[in-house]
Amino acid sequence: MTGADLKKLPLEDVHIAAGARFGPFAGWSMPIQYPAGVMKEHQHTRDHAGLFDISHMRLFEVSGPGATDLLAKACPLDPAALDISQSKYTFFLDDRAGIIDDLIVTRLAPERFMVVANAGNAAVDETHLKGLAAGFDCNIEALDRVFLAIQGPQAADALSRIGIETEKLIFMTGIEPRPGWFMSRSGYTGEDGFEIGLPEDDARALVNRLLEDDRLIWVGLAARDSLRLEAGLCLHGQDITPDIDPASAGLMWAIAKPVREAGRFIGAEALKGVVAAGPSERRVGLKPEGRQPVRNGTALFDDAGNPAGRVTSGGFGPSVQHPVAMGYVIAALAKPGTRVFAEVRGARIPVDVHPLPFTPHRYRKG
Repeated sequence: MTGADLKKLPLEDVHIAAGARFGPFAGWSMPIQYPAGVMKEHQHTRDHAGLFDISHMRLFEVSGPGATDLLAKACPLDPAALDISQSKYTFFLDDRAGIIDDLIVTRLAPERFMVVANAGNAAVDETHLKGLAAGFDCNIEALDRVFLAIQGPQAADALSRIGIETEKLIFMTGIEPRPGWFMSRSGYTGEDGFEIGLPEDDARALVNRLLEDDRLIWVGLAARDSLRLEAGLCLHGQDITPDIDPASAGLMWAIAKPVREAGRFIGAEALKGVVAAGPSERRVGLKPEGRQPVRNGTALFDDAGNPAGRVTSGGFGPSVQHPVAMGYVIAALAKPGTRVFAEVRGARIPVDVHPLPFTPHRYRKG
């Protein structure tokens, strides 16, 4: 895909004016970093607050009398059990229990839900959901919104300063604070923070007001990746894919036991089989020895030189000051402290299986 073929963010001119360096991601031209640089953007988010343009992601409104039943079929989720404003991390699974996408579903009203999907999967997700909806009395609308994330320990104060109150929201809840707006207390950094979908004109005004506050700076895709990796959060297309199931990915916490037992969702029988047999491999944190990062696609070996797994995400963790990675190892090697070896440029680098996350989550849960 050439630069001319990439989709443009609605606020691209704002990012150009801010000095962003762009690069391709999931079919979009995205700000990779700003003049402050990746390390400063990363640490500023951990210490203060970062502003991210995540408009490449897609919001779908699912509404109507059949909305609850549709989502119960499409996801390993009990939508009827969600309180109004409650959000839930979940998935679209295929018949083999492979992860088509990971999502956040928020119940906005008894028969209305907001679904936030990943950029690279938006078209696939829309086709998948609309195909399933043919048997249900409901409507699916892909919303045209700018989507912004404000992340970090001072995010709530920065929003409050400009009159956007956040006190009613705790982690994994969402509301519609104004007509055409959707705001959730969630994010992809491990920090307290918010994601706001809103019309473009409102977004431009919001960005201008937010950036009057020195506590907030623009943060690009590179720092977003290092932040989420330190937080042990999966990137679809790397750490989770249609070839990986939730049990192998260590994500069964997202599927309530009654939902598993009822088995109403696509992929339920296949997932039961994986759980019963035990996953053959498991997602783990990986800490390389020394300062050399290990990257996505790097092969892993045991101490006898046998294939042991692969790295799916890797880089340097600015907050922890050492390389961080995630990947899959055979189940027998998944215990923290186990040593495997990564093959980098013909050399074998010692890598220890490490608990996730590398940095503690600081969500506001009450």
